[in-house]
Amino acid sequence: MKKTKTKTTAKQPAQKYIFIVGGVMSGVGKGIASSSIATLLQARGHKVTAMKIDPYINVDAGTMNPTVHGETFVLKDGLETDQDMGNYERFLNTDLPNINYMTTGSVYQSVIQKERNLEYNGLCVEVVPDIPLEVIRRIKQAGAEAKADVVQVEVGGTVGEYQNVLFLEAIRMMKSEEPENVAVVMVSYLPVPGSIGEMKTKPTQTAVRTLNNAGVFADMIVCRSPIGVDDKRKEKISKFCNVKVENVISAPDVKNIYEIPLNFEEDKLSLQLTEILNLPMKQAVDLKAWRQFVNSSKVENDVVKIAVVGKYFNSGDFVLSDVYLSVLEAIKFSAYKLKLKPVISYLSAHDFEDKAQLKKLKNYDGILVPGGFGKTGIEGKLNVIEYARKNKVPYFGLCYGMQLAVLEYAQNVAKLKDASTEEINPNAEHLVIGVMAEQKDKIANKEMGGSMRLGQYPANLTKGSVAAKAYKSQSILERHRHRYEVNPEYIPLLEEKGLRFSGKSPDSTLMEIAELPLEDHPFFVGVQFHPELQARPLDPHPLFTAFVKAAYETIK
Repeated sequence: MKKTKTKTTAKQPAQKYIFIVGGVMSGVGKGIASSSIATLLQARGHKVTAMKIDPYINVDAGTMNPTVHGETFVLKDGLETDQDMGNYERFLNTDLPNINYMTTGSVYQSVIQKERNLEYNGLCVEVVPDIPLEVIRRIKQAGAEAKADVVQVEVGGTVGEYQNVLFLEAIRMMKSEEPENVAVVMVSYLPVPGSIGEMKTKPTQTAVRTLNNAGVFADMIVCRSPIGVDDKRKEKISKFCNVKVENVISAPDVKNIYEIPLNFEEDKLSLQLTEILNLPMKQAVDLKAWRQFVNSSKVENDVVKIAVVGKYFNSGDFVLSDVYLSVLEAIKFSAYKLKLKPVISYLSAHDFEDKAQLKKLKNYDGILVPGGFGKTGIEGKLNVIEYARKNKVPYFGLCYGMQLAVLEYAQNVAKLKDASTEEINPNAEHLVIGVMAEQKDKIANKEMGGSMRLGQYPANLTKGSVAAKAYKSQSILERHRHRYEVNPEYIPLLEEKGLRFSGKSPDSTLMEIAELPLEDHPFFVGVQFHPELQARPLDPHPLFTAFVKAAYETIK
């Protein structure tokens, strides 16, 4: 009898998981460390996807106060997330899906919904193990959807916080099930007290023991510090924290966060992680493009001064620039591409409610008004926009910054003195900015969380317009986050007075871009969307580049 050969298929390599946790204090830089590690593994030829776990009961980041939590970053598919998701997208130069972000609230919501749908088949649903199991399910789903070699997961907060316990339990369960496929990296802080003058390792030792108490053991420790970590401290951490000395990575403070992947690689971080996870050696680390970008950021001549006028900068005695993180980075990327040094000033809109303060703007080459909500600072922003328009200072308005540019034009050029936005004064005679039709019932029913126009939408551009020339295209895809829009009833009047709506939704109902022609102004553009969300170090956004270029050319 003739034997038939059975076809054998190669076994698919196991997916690898890297968990990033924080020690000693918050704000230690886990997000940038995570992004840098992912960048290095990607540079080794591995397919990497990055995730963030936030230990908040909020279902998403859209309802969090920006002056407390920082910028809300909107993904392509519309989920409102933590700003670290923006870091991942920028460093990896990729779009990430909503499965890559979770909060405590979203995890509990999923488990409760499954229980209501009888998906637990009558079993008692418990915090442990059902919440950690849902976390694990999401992590594995994200890896499967991305077809990733490595799934990197940052756990928000600091070990020892009560909110993190269930996520640490998920790590423990995964490590127990697949020890060869899971690595844990702790990003900790080594202070150098001024009164002592010595780098101290004890806080990190304590953080590691706290992590161990949860049944999780670090494979690598990234040591954040004001200065580089010397060999003596590395050996001490190795001995007392039970990690190999070569897996203690120095991460001193840097002026430019984009240098961090290069610094990590000097300590052979990617090689150590490759060995810990037994990853195949696909290729040598290729950081050529990244090095070129970092080198371009070191330009010292040809300065361009940009004023960002926002309402969220002041936080007590401090300036919270993280509220507009993506905007600030987008300006930098475009400036570096143009071989310019950006000097960005954070100015509070409140200050310009007094028109006498507008003289401060003479020191700047370009003015940008970012997005925001509510009445606070609106008069100051309107004064700034009027100044930029009249004095022909390049102006770029994002979302609310576009709506206010239209409103300023309606008040001062179209002479609609009572013109306003429905968000601020719903009883105004001329509601030049009105609530979107799809949003009216949501506002009336107080369905506010996650209900704005969110995510990526297409738009068509007018041929020959400032925007079309910048994009070098007449069709675009951009991300949105808003409830209000330019009232279509006022478009004929505004256009008659010289304002051009050069970008519109495919059905021409939503005004996506407003601009003044180049013969009237060197650059006056407002956009209803958030272009900063798609700006990348290696792929700057064309509108930001056009704005920065115009700002620089006005001073030549």
